[in-house]
Amino acid sequence: MRERLTELLEPVVNRLGFELWELEYAARRGGGFLRLYIDAEQGVGLDDCAEVSRAVSAVLDEQDPIPVEYTLEVSSPGMDRVLRTSAHFARFVGERAQIEMVLPVNGRRKFLGRLLAVNDRELTLDQDGTAVSLSLDGINKARLAPEYA
Repeated sequence: MRERLTELLEPVVNRLGFELWELEYAARRGGGFLRLYIDAEQGVGLDDCAEVSRAVSAVLDEQDPIPVEYTLEVSSPGMDRVLRTSAHFARFVGERAQIEMVLPVNGRRKFLGRLLAVNDRELTLDQDGTAVSLSLDGINKARLAPEYA
């Protein structure tokens, strides 16, 4: 369902000048939710989220890809944004990230460190002064871990 919704909605978001950073969908008894995170170089404001929400709602009403009642939410990804794709990681090389692996790597599943490099298959993270390579396919969850002054 996630892939189908992404294929349907990403062109709508892009036409409005935004990037579809992340899409979350969960069906639940009594109503599910569809959450879109949008981004842009100039940042994202409340009016931007409302504009995308209206455009996406029109497409969802027309195509009707979700068979149950749901709530649509549109927001910015925030400072501690989710990182999912190699492009997400590449954009933030040099920044700190918190990564949880599906299976342990060198005896641990959780990593916190600065992103050093990324390619299509793996990323390299500075974990306490040691470069650690992590497979992108093996990541369970990842997000930026900003340092607040």
